Amino acid sequence: MRWGMVIDLKKCVGCYSCTVSCKEEHFLPPGIFWNRVLIAHKGKYPVVTKEILPVLCNHCKEAACVEVCPTGASHKREDGIVLVDSDMCVGCKACIVACPYQHRSFFKSYMPYFKDSGYTPPEELGMRLQPLPEGTAVKCTFCVEKIEDGMSKGLMPGDAFEATPACVTACPTNARVFGDIDDPESEVSNLIRARKGVPFHPEFETEPSVFYIE
Repeated sequence: MRWGMVIDLKKCVGCYSCTVSCKEEHFLPPGIFWNRVLIAHKGKYPVVTKEILPVLCNHCKEAACVEVCPTGASHKREDGIVLVDSDMCVGCKACIVACPYQHRSFFKSYMPYFKDSGYTPPEELGMRLQPLPEGTAVKCTFCVEKIEDGMSKGLMPGDAFEATPACVTACPTNARVFGDIDDPESEVSNLIRARKGVPFHPEFETEPSVFYIE
């Protein structure tokens, strides 16, 4: 089993629902984004096209971040999800430098969104329920807590809202599909095969678990 995601770029409208839902799900503080949307323009007036590319941690099979971590804090689970053990992370930032996709962040310390007003009730709630360890590397987790909780109840990611990453369920155009890319009969595998899904920068040879349909 290897969890992965397919993003259909023809369906993505650049609404930032993935970015916002991720921030809400994990109570991410200012400056920390685990889901981003890159916008570019191609061509020359009057023939110009807008290109949209949603990006997140690729949970690579050959993860460069895992290879360089001196303490083993960055590690890959048997199901392919790459995580950071905050208790082992020493904040050396080696993984941040090693990630060729620039999908990791260093969380220094908390600060309120509105400096003059202090922390809002949702921020205080987030710091209690899902505190980010200060002085450590942080990144997208594929909402692993939702996957584990859902599967413990007999639910499968991709089939059940409760067990699927927040960015997938929040997408209004269903541009994202999540599932087991090791299963040749799964929806994600069928999409990759039928519509020639490709990873971002395959030349990096990290074997990402996130694929794009152009």
